[in-house]
Amino acid sequence: MKMKSNREGWSKSARPSNLLWLCFGIVTMLVTTGCQTNPYTGRWQLMMMPMSQEVQMGAQAYADVKSDPKMRPSTDPREIEPVKRVAARVIEAAKRSKYSDVANEFEWEVTVIKDDKTMNAFALPGGKIAVYTGIFPVAKTEAGLAAVMGHEVVHALARHGGERMSQNTLAQTTLQAIGIALGVSGANPVLSQAGMAALGVGAQVGVLLPFSRKHESEADYVGVLLAADAGYDPREAIQLWQRMGEMSGGKSPSEFMSTHPSHETRIQQLEEWMTEAMPIYQSKPPAPNHELPALH
Repeated sequence: MKMKSNREGWSKSARPSNLLWLCFGIVTMLVTTGCQTNPYTGRWQLMMMPMSQEVQMGAQAYADVKSDPKMRPSTDPREIEPVKRVAARVIEAAKRSKYSDVANEFEWEVTVIKDDKTMNAFALPGGKIAVYTGIFPVAKTEAGLAAVMGHEVVHALARHGGERMSQNTLAQTTLQAIGIALGVSGANPVLSQAGMAALGVGAQVGVLLPFSRKHESEADYVGVLLAADAGYDPREAIQLWQRMGEMSGGKSPSEFMSTHPSHETRIQQLEEWMTEAMPIYQSKPPAPNHELPALH
């Protein structure tokens, strides 16, 4: 009996496999061509965006913040001077750090935003820093503010924003590739959609959120080293997070579903890092540690 050729069937069944291998190759190329290692932690970082683009985006975001009519810059020297004094010391420490190449390239700028209700500060790629006056009660002293600013500066120096965007790009590329493969394979559309949804949740909880928590812990760690090198007592960072916990009433989202470590985790980690930070602090001339101005 003459055998019926399976050539057509083989070619159809081979298509999804070939496509999957092609997608795998593209993803692998993206990963291997865009990576670096953090000089402090040795952590591997995915980087698919050039520094120049990060700096450009940081400058634009900073300009947008300053031009926002809701963002009123402080004109009070009592608020501006301590922030600029701490920023200058932390920036100089950054220029001596393992991030010295990046820190010396940045065009640093500091803005104090008069917003007593916002407990926040940020540093953007390129060295653009903003401090909201609402952070003063929780920072309390210039040393506490140094812990905050050291943390934020590290986010910019370590390129956490660029890494985050690279992770999102890779996750989207991978999910799109899987979606194409599922469609070509003739899988049940309902099952494909359910599978994609599950994969999306898996990517968010299993990869993107944990990486964000790693960014926060990395910024905490290197930030206290920079603050110590700038002459500020790194133990203030522990007190800072203790006050933050008290002000939040002990309420925080589940760490598993949060982009930030819990207050308890941060305090525990900071206590462990004091064995490294304190000798640095003790080897430096102490910086002035004035109380930050009361809000009014």
